Amino acid sequence: MKNTIFKLTEYVYYFSLIVLLILYLFPGSLLGYFLYGNLGQQPNLITNPIGTSINHLIFFSYITVLVIIVRIRIKNILTNYLFILFISCILEIFHLIVPNRAFELYDLIANFTGVVIILLINSFVKWRKQL
Repeated sequence: MKNTIFKLTEYVYYFSLIVLLILYLFPGSLLGYFLYGNLGQQPNLITNPIGTSINHLIFFSYITVLVIIVRIRIKNILTNYLFILFISCILEIFHLIVPNRAFELYDLIANFTGVVIILLINSFVKWRKQL
């Protein structure tokens, strides 16, 4: 049973990476198109003062939690914490060259923050276990 849950988590992680790449590199907002019929409109998951950047924070927090779980058994380049930090930055920078997309500093900060917050929480939990 444990192996089945772990395998499912691994598949969800890799599927999430693929979805992330598609959403980031598609010229326009696929989610905006599916939800509003408009490639130019970004959906807002939670009404907040920083706008759609919260979506970035949530997704990168989610994917970092998955990588922490998967990394327990599988250690490769795709499960490396530096890879997640790198991809959180480089994908937003790619918006400078992807048509109909715009680089947003707040999105870049949200991506990076989502990863760092989860890694800090994970480090704190590991530290507490050692006490």
